[in-house]
Amino acid sequence: MKVTAMDIYKLLPKTNCGKCGEASCMAFAAKLSQKEAELSACPQLKGADFEKLANMLAPAVREIKIGTGDRAVTIGGDEVLYRYELTYYNPTAVAVDLSDDMDDPAFDQKLVKIKNLEFERTGEILKLNAVALRNKSGDAEKFKKAAEKLKDSQIPVILCSFDSNAMEAALDVIGSKRPLIYAATENNIDEMSELALKHNCPISLFVPNDLEKMKQLSRKLRESAVKDIVLDPGTYIGEAIADTMDNFIMIRRLAVEEKDDDFRFPILAVPAVCWINPEEDEILTKMKEATTAAALMNRYADVMILHGVDIWEMMPVLTLRQSLYTDPRKPQSVEAKIYEFGEVDENSPVIMTTNFALTYYTVAGDLKSGKVNCYLLVLDTNGKAVDVAVAGGQFNGKAAAELIKETGIEKLVNHKKLIIPGLAASVSGDIEDQSGWEVIVGTRDSSEVPAFLAKIW
Repeated sequence: MKVTAMDIYKLLPKTNCGKCGEASCMAFAAKLSQKEAELSACPQLKGADFEKLANMLAPAVREIKIGTGDRAVTIGGDEVLYRYELTYYNPTAVAVDLSDDMDDPAFDQKLVKIKNLEFERTGEILKLNAVALRNKSGDAEKFKKAAEKLKDSQIPVILCSFDSNAMEAALDVIGSKRPLIYAATENNIDEMSELALKHNCPISLFVPNDLEKMKQLSRKLRESAVKDIVLDPGTYIGEAIADTMDNFIMIRRLAVEEKDDDFRFPILAVPAVCWINPEEDEILTKMKEATTAAALMNRYADVMILHGVDIWEMMPVLTLRQSLYTDPRKPQSVEAKIYEFGEVDENSPVIMTTNFALTYYTVAGDLKSGKVNCYLLVLDTNGKAVDVAVAGGQFNGKAAAELIKETGIEKLVNHKKLIIPGLAASVSGDIEDQSGWEVIVGTRDSSEVPAFLAKIW
């Protein structure tokens, strides 16, 4: 159950000193409940009350940081099973593997691809988060040399080896970069836990398809003072994908609903297993890997290791991640104002749309690709799309008339013609009555705007 502001307020000093930056202790409690403030901001909260509140505010799933510096990534931190209950925190970290048996040119080329793969969607830059270095050679010295190549790369690293000697060799090189140790098993847990403690690194616990055994080994790690644990119950594909998803769901239910301390950790998935027995057509294998990644991300995977690095494979995975980790309580919107596209003058057309981020960036992309010269008036509809805003009453004549006045568009053009989306045709008369502008009903799809303007303007 989510901790409320009142639950938090009961343990605060109630002095309303303002030293936390808020006007009152209740306001501070509200910020804490929404994860918009840090408990340490209250200088008067100490001792038992601080510890009690810290435990109360701790998420069901422990937050764990991998890497250091600006590109460090935090995983875990979720408190609910379903996004509509609150939101999901800390987007799934996506890593792509590198093998220590690759020749230098191939290794360097793939590393550059991993680091540079990015694209923009609705104003956000989407990119990969980490490199998973595999000890495929089985040689500790080769693993160490490969790790040396990543020492100055800045991107977080997952070190993949069941050999504690190879892991120790790699950690001696990049242990200070806080890599994720992958993985401790029933056979090497003592040696791997010692390495995790020595280098202060998070560690993944790999126990394939046996949650009872995972519980035992998780407790063993915790009793040895290891705090930052990532759970991997195994990634099975094909018909066995259902078993994988069941394990992921059960782990998250035990964490959120049962508060079982042995399972209150992030979950790791390895869609790269699709390459163990690849399809004859490499494209089909990449598609299989991407769909596996999507399925497991939907079922609580907090960090994933993939093999493919083609942009067409990663785009749907990263786009899904962005959608899952968008806060449903906060509509994604852009600033409501006037935007200019291309070279505008007093004869340029004026187009209106809403401030829903996906709508704006779709329209903006179509205007840019169509090389349209125009003014775009973005109406504040509380982050709603055109059809929803029309139905909800946010896209109306009064609001449009006020935007026209506020932006001063009348001083920038020598006409009073406003083009509105086809989906807003029903409010065209209201806008004309309220604004005094002639309203032209445009296309339903913004991709058709360039051709539409070529005909009428």
